[in-house]
Formats: sequence, C-alpha cells, structure tokens
Amino acid sequence: MRSGIAVRGDPDRPGIFTPSQAIPTPLTYHFTRISRNAKTGPMPVTTTSKNSCPSSCSYRTGGCYANGGPLALHWHAVSEGHRGGSFEELLEDVATVRRGALWRHNQAGDLTPTSTGELDVPLLDMLVQANKGRRGFTYTHYEPRGANREALRRANNDGFTVNLSAETLRQADSYVSTGCAPVVVALPSNARQSLRTPKGRLVVVCPAVLGDTDCLNCGLCQRGDRSVIVGLPAHGGGARRVEQIFLEEGAA
Repeated sequence: MRSGIAVRGDPDRPGIFTPSQAIPTPLTYHFTRISRNAKTGPMPVTTTSKNSCPSSCSYRTGGCYANGGPLALHWHAVSEGHRGGSFEELLEDVATVRRGALWRHNQAGDLTPTSTGELDVPLLDMLVQANKGRRGFTYTHYEPRGANREALRRANNDGFTVNLSAETLRQADSYVSTGCAPVVVALPSNARQSLRTPKGRLVVVCPAVLGDTDCLNCGLCQRGDRSVIVGLPAHGGGARRVEQIFLEEGAA
C-alpha cells in the first residue's frame, strides 16, 4: 500500500469529528485514467478516501450517492488504503492528463483538509498548479468561510473549478452571494424542470441527468464563470434522505 498524506486525528473515535479535531490518517487518493461511469463519460476521474469529507456535510449519515452501487466498493477500497496512493502521486497523475482535457476530481470524497471545516490551502494550491492547461473540476461540501473562501476563489480564478455543493435552495443563494465559486444544489430525484431559488436565481437540471449528454461532452460544471446554478437530482440508495433535507427547508 502507498501511504497517504499524514494528518493527525483521534484513533479512539474513528469517523467521529468535532470542530477542533484534525482528520484521521492517512488520506488516500486514486486516479482512474478512463471512467466507465455512463453519466460521467470516459474521462479521467479521481477518488479520495472518506476521511476527506467534512462533518458539515449532511449526507455523511445518509444520502451520499457514493455509498451505494459499484462506486461504494471502490470508495471503500480507497478509504481502507487498498487502492490509490499519496497526494504527491495524485499530482503526478494529474500532470499526465492531456492538455485541454476535461477531468473530474473526486467522484467520491472531498478536497484535502487540515482540520474539520478547514481546507489544506497549500495542497489545494498545488493541485491547481498541476491542473494548469487542463480543465479540472470538482465539488466541495467545505463551507466557504475565512481562508477556505479565499482559497476557493483563487482556485477558480486559476482554472481549477471548485463547485460549492448546496443542500437546499436557500443555501445555494447564500453560497452564490460569497462570489468565490460556482454553485450546484441537490434536488429531489424526480426534478427535471428548471426552477428558481428564493432570491430568483436560475437552477438548471444537470444535462447528463436529462439524458442529452454526459459530463465529458457537457462541461457545464467546469465553467467557473457560469451564471446559473446546476441542479443535481438525487440518485442511489440515499435519494430519500437528500429529498428530505431539501423539502424540510421548504416546509420551514
């Protein structure tokens, strides 16, 4: 097994996170040269171990699409260190992606943290540099506050698109107002029509979900300067949990 980045955690409480607690070791990263996911299309994708995910993500306890189907088996293997390697090896792999090519970081997992709720800014900057000349994109549940916000703004300005992942329409409005990154929002599984946020912002349903294309031929989520929010209908075994969170806001 190739080791991941060493960051401290609490070995007595695996999987339990508090705001002052560091992430458990190690983080592991896996690079897939050609994805076999029909929705994604045959592009390069990466996977990061589960301990990269922030405690602020409501889907940690249910709702995450990556916890179901074939991807769940792969994610588990990466998280256990049976597949993948270090962050440095990830950078080497990213640098081999053809210039101008579209690729997705983290089909499962999130950006590398130093402590819960805080991104490892130097490592994100290194990933941005490895992506130079390429069209990388990803999504994050880390909140856009403080150093996180500025790091995300810089990444997007430098060509590595990091989408803020909102769980509700109100949260999507809040994220857009930060001005640091494009935004996506989870939608009920049957959503197929465009809609508006409480502040009137347009949400368009992911074209790959509508069956018109795949991520490789769409590229909407990689467009950091887009004016619309991309809506991602829930899918997989956790769809009901995603819908519950979305609809609870509407009932409030």
